[in-house]
Amino acid sequence: MILDWSYIVLVTPALLLAMWAQWSVSSTFSRYSGVTSGGCTGERAARAILDANGLWNVRIERIAGNLTDHFDPRTNVIRLSDGVYSAATVAAVGVAAHEAGHAVQYAVGYAPMKLRAAILPVTNFGSQLSMPLILIGAIFQLTPLVEAGILLFSCVALFQLVTLPVELNASGRALRVIEGQSLLPDEGRRGAKKVLTAAAMTYVAALLVSVMQLLHLVLRFGGRRRDD
Repeated sequence: MILDWSYIVLVTPALLLAMWAQWSVSSTFSRYSGVTSGGCTGERAARAILDANGLWNVRIERIAGNLTDHFDPRTNVIRLSDGVYSAATVAAVGVAAHEAGHAVQYAVGYAPMKLRAAILPVTNFGSQLSMPLILIGAIFQLTPLVEAGILLFSCVALFQLVTLPVELNASGRALRVIEGQSLLPDEGRRGAKKVLTAAAMTYVAALLVSVMQLLHLVLRFGGRRRDD
């Protein structure tokens, strides 16, 4: 019912881009996980950035998994994965510095990050209910349900739109501190930039997928009231 020509033309290319972006970030991280940082571990890099910004109260913890690194503003904790926390590699420093960048954003009240946190509950609600509402509305020809589903899904696209500058800004902060504190040699800084650029592409792709899905839904169901 939802799979039609517009899905194939609009959404499928975006999904392929998202798959490529995920492959790119994994392969780039793997490549630079084999390049030494000169002794600086992921934990040490994150700690240096936090201390340089007066964030001595932010803790750093190890977490299981691969690329499960994140900053939790609720507990004020940076969690670094096994391949980042104690690894003295260019990839580890880049990823850890990025998460420290999020902690700095939170501390200084970076507006897009505050907006993302504010709309997160609505986004979670919308991502769970939008498609069921659209399907039920389409099956039983209940246009208000379809429109409500599309409106809820638009919150997902909005969340991805707000997320993109948050992630790009965190990477920018990370690269500036890496260079300013000489956490990596010149070649290592270039490698860290490649790791963070590859990661940024996953957010670009996620935004494109959500926008194309929203456009597909509008094209597929937007004219239902007029047709009725």
